[in-house]
Amino acid sequence: MLKEIAASLGATEPALRLLLSLLIGYPIAVFHRYTLYRKSPNLQHIFFICCGIGIGFFNYGFEVLHSISSVVVIYITLLTIGGTLLSVYVSFLFNMGYLLFSYYFTGTENYDIKWSMPQCVLALRLIGLTFDIYDGTKKISELSSDQKKTTLSKMPSFLEVAAHTFFPASFLVGPQFPMRRYQDFIAGELRDKETMDPYPTCLVPGFLRGALGCFYLSIYQVGISYIPDAYLIGEDYKALPFWQRLGILGIWGKLTMYKYISCWLFAEGVCIASGLTYNGKAESGTYLWNGCANVRIRVFEGAIKFGHFITSFNINTNSWVAQYIYKRLKFLGNRYVSQAAALLFLAVWHGLHSGYYMSFFLEFIIMKFEKDVEYILKQNQKLNQFLEMPIVKQVCWVILKIYVTVFMGYCLVPFVFLSYNRWMDMYSSIYFCGHIMYVGWPIYAPLVRLLLPPRNKESKQDAHTD
Repeated sequence: MLKEIAASLGATEPALRLLLSLLIGYPIAVFHRYTLYRKSPNLQHIFFICCGIGIGFFNYGFEVLHSISSVVVIYITLLTIGGTLLSVYVSFLFNMGYLLFSYYFTGTENYDIKWSMPQCVLALRLIGLTFDIYDGTKKISELSSDQKKTTLSKMPSFLEVAAHTFFPASFLVGPQFPMRRYQDFIAGELRDKETMDPYPTCLVPGFLRGALGCFYLSIYQVGISYIPDAYLIGEDYKALPFWQRLGILGIWGKLTMYKYISCWLFAEGVCIASGLTYNGKAESGTYLWNGCANVRIRVFEGAIKFGHFITSFNINTNSWVAQYIYKRLKFLGNRYVSQAAALLFLAVWHGLHSGYYMSFFLEFIIMKFEKDVEYILKQNQKLNQFLEMPIVKQVCWVILKIYVTVFMGYCLVPFVFLSYNRWMDMYSSIYFCGHIMYVGWPIYAPLVRLLLPPRNKESKQDAHTD
């Protein structure tokens, strides 16, 4: 029956199962809120474990045992050598090794919804848990501000580790959140303690977030029926004028992002409805439910540079990589080396396909390109004054909006088409224009600097001390 329904919707059966699994999180959150919230911690743990494993079995059958075995192995590791640097190495190597094993045996030329999907979420969660327990053995003065928020001075129970891992709202697609937040949630600490209401008023914000996910999913389903992935590597696309190919590429990229955004919004909505995301109050007095925010819609839709995109979606994964990979590589002494290592980790974490590595390589060189261009423009005061003129500013906004839309689609090509032959064929149809612009930047950058030299004394001094 699910296969027939999926076919009628133009989707695959695994995709429909994933969607249903995300949506079933809402009644699970409501049930927990009105029956188990602030009750026995162990009872809550068992409830979330059963729900999470049940969702895993619905999607992947007995292959959910891969996730269960990973939790057992890591817990045994923590019991025996937890709190040591060796435990961090063991956890990292085991989880990443198991994840690569899953990619090797389940991967095809397409993006597959298989047991490797929750395994990649689980890998980060268990590695982060090991780091947090290790940080708990350090002095407070040795910890960064981020580490102080997540460090664990006490070893969690097996039920806590399993429930945190299989939390039904985030088991399949995220978001990531630390054990400390989960423990506070189970203890009933994530609420406004100044009011008499024992329950957080989180259901309406949660369901509204889910409704927004439905909106984006609807746009994706309608749009992809006109511009399916296969169209971009077909002869009809190649026959179009170059500017039309770029325009369609940008629209396709936007639609592709909506697919991921809708999933994140559904999952985030469940987390909000459960009360897990409580983050205090705003200055206006309204509750903040952004503790597990994975996408900032306003920033994403208003983006006029790639830096906006990076900070607006998959926020929790990016934050995890920043805290547990990037910032712990400070000893390398070079931020670009640390950034490259973090992006390489992300590429490996996504899979073995060459497309992932090309996509994250493009992210690295684009961010370097944008920072260099912004710095050059900042040094030229006269040009800045011209660009700040109201009419010029509006025209620039439109140009930049078209730029980021088109080249976000450009960057997504290898991420979606994955295999070398397919994404190379796609790039050849648009003459590798993005690679020429970004990879070629070191070649023509001196000419740009010559044409746009510093025009104020302060900038010259800054350039000298940079």
